Amino acid sequence: MPETKPHNDQPIPEKDTQIFDLNTDDDTEAMAVCGKIIRDGGTVVFPTETVYGLGANALDPNAVEQIYAAKGRPGDNPLIVHIYDLAQLDDLVEDVPDQAKRLAGAFWPGPLTMIMKRSSRIPDTVTAGLDTVGIRYPSHPMAAAFLRAAGRPVAAPSANISGRPSPTKGEHVLEDMLGKVDAILVGDESDVGLESTVIDMTTTPPTVYRPGGVTVDDIRRVIGEVKVSPGAVKPVELKEVRSPGMKYRHYAPKGRMVIAQGNLDEMVDKIKEGMAKLHADQKGAILATDETIDRYHKGLILSLGSRKDPAGMSHKLFDCLRAFDDLGATDIFAEDIPVTDDTLALINRLYKAAGYTFI
Repeated sequence: MPETKPHNDQPIPEKDTQIFDLNTDDDTEAMAVCGKIIRDGGTVVFPTETVYGLGANALDPNAVEQIYAAKGRPGDNPLIVHIYDLAQLDDLVEDVPDQAKRLAGAFWPGPLTMIMKRSSRIPDTVTAGLDTVGIRYPSHPMAAAFLRAAGRPVAAPSANISGRPSPTKGEHVLEDMLGKVDAILVGDESDVGLESTVIDMTTTPPTVYRPGGVTVDDIRRVIGEVKVSPGAVKPVELKEVRSPGMKYRHYAPKGRMVIAQGNLDEMVDKIKEGMAKLHADQKGAILATDETIDRYHKGLILSLGSRKDPAGMSHKLFDCLRAFDDLGATDIFAEDIPVTDDTLALINRLYKAAGYTFI
């Protein structure tokens, strides 16, 4: 029987994964089965409005270990705990700061994760030994139904092999997680397409570690001053990982990826020059935009969307990166995007996918 390896390099047997198509199967039965799997200490992939998540009972250390095993995730990379009711917070955190209550009122349920002081009920395996925990209340109706069926807080990172582009479609999770988890709930394509915004409510002012669908300006309009971690747009040395997506190379396609910088003409010229230098055994690809795609005529060419539509570009990023993998791209050239509040989350994922490699 094939084997996979967890983060501690111990082989684990392949699982007989149950697959439920929420577009055709009985949702009630699917949720009942998957809820029981969580209560029994198993793992379930489920859709959310951001990306698909890989869940296990957040209060069961042995169940949480299966998440790290399935993903090949480093053990010092903390997980986010998902809830379906604000009343669950009492068991999960020591207290809810006033600013966190205001953000919850504005953005929960939704694509926002808040870091707070953890309670003693949260095991070290969830927080990587930190005294804090990230909590999210997703808005996706199927995520809500699944969490209610589980009746437990669910620890869940994105449902991909660690380091790969996060999954926004059912086919992505089937590719990465089949045989590694107990069940997969296959739903529609994710709405946002990028992971949740992560903000640390234990710092003064609160610190955004990972930008996402709730923008920094959105947050400032509710609670005022907010700090943005320098690691949001550039590599930094870290003593500890306070949030998922901070330390390790993330969202990366299989091929080498670089980002061309400059104005539109300069970026196009740099990418064409890079493509011209590839050898015959290299398969070049270009991540263009609607405004430039007609200027390229060689290689595998995809558009991220219009530069006038940051949300649309964010929605397509991971799908484009996985498409390049499917097409066998060995070298990917991507155009840079100007950094604004609306593009910060996109830039964060794009730069990390390229390993901060620029031309």
